[in-house]
Amino acid sequence: MIEINQITTLFLAVLLFLIGTALVNRIGFLNRFLIPAPVVGGLIFAILAFVFKSAGIVEIVLDTSLQTLFMVAFFTTVGLGASFKLIKLGGKLLIIYWVVCGVMALMQNVIGISFARLFGIEPLLGVMAGTVSMSGGHGGAAAYGQTIEQLGITSALTIGMAAATLGLIFGSLSGGPVARYLINKHDLKPASGKVEEYTGEDEKPIRERSFMIQIGMITLAMAGGTYIGELFTNATGFVLPSYVGAMFMAVIIRNLADRFVPGTINMREIDLIGNASLAIFLSMALMSIKLWEIVGLALPLLGIVLVQVTFIVLFSVFVLFRLLGKDYDAAVMISGFLGHGLGATPNAMANMSATVSKYGPSRTAFLIVPIVGAFLIDVFSAPIIITTINLLAP
Repeated sequence: MIEINQITTLFLAVLLFLIGTALVNRIGFLNRFLIPAPVVGGLIFAILAFVFKSAGIVEIVLDTSLQTLFMVAFFTTVGLGASFKLIKLGGKLLIIYWVVCGVMALMQNVIGISFARLFGIEPLLGVMAGTVSMSGGHGGAAAYGQTIEQLGITSALTIGMAAATLGLIFGSLSGGPVARYLINKHDLKPASGKVEEYTGEDEKPIRERSFMIQIGMITLAMAGGTYIGELFTNATGFVLPSYVGAMFMAVIIRNLADRFVPGTINMREIDLIGNASLAIFLSMALMSIKLWEIVGLALPLLGIVLVQVTFIVLFSVFVLFRLLGKDYDAAVMISGFLGHGLGATPNAMANMSATVSKYGPSRTAFLIVPIVGAFLIDVFSAPIIITTINLLAP
């Protein structure tokens, strides 16, 4: 057995991210389906560890104690992006899209749990193949997988990561074709105007003082989130993970800052910190998964994910498209919905970009989808996931 210490594990996580980035840039399949670089690098390490253990060569044990710190930091940066001003800009259509995403998140858990029971596997693994990995992507799988494993479900993280990877691929494969079907069937045309992505503010240069202010707000929200989690757990008996408390604390800080000290938040710097935190925590999560734990669950997992894909496609075409107005903007938003509903917001943006490059612009879609997919959906999905985990906890 080889035991790798905390600092060396951190170095390996960064190295694997860099290796994954190089591979994604060079391999068409990985680039086309937007497979995250830390997922690629971390999975390579996990496969090698699996081979070494299975061959009886050596077992590698990692010290991933820093993973939680980077995980909480990432979700805090998500919360700091949640400005109420963006919600006002989206209007009624944003609210409809947001509420429907909440319904989708609930149904993903229902499907995951129901089919887990049908296949005779642990229901909490159905949660990992439900809202956690479908709406939450690899970030959600890594975060909640850790929580569920603390309840004694040892393969939760591995199942979640596998489901998130499958969802990412299916989300990329389905978004464009479904939008194309809707556009051609209903002979839809774009409104006049150019495509714009709303960022909420002009990009500001990165400066040391401002950067430290952003770190100060992030760590304040992280610290406050730990107390929110403790208070919530003591008051309700339900476990509220620290990263959820930190995220909601960050939302409060963001909107207080917008109200009383506008201009303090620099989203360019916040995103830089968040992306670095996400890369490290995902690398650590992937490199430490134990692939030998899911060999017997491969078929049930694939079955659950295929049902999730079928549901969201039918739900998009027959329900959401109608609710959004059955116009061109609605069709483009559907491609984004499939992207982040099965994978992540970058999938949504890639799907929509591919659609508008062929059929024409949709400013509405590029405003609403990233706002909801990036952080508003967590307002629904986090309570759904936490409640479900607590209800099913052994």
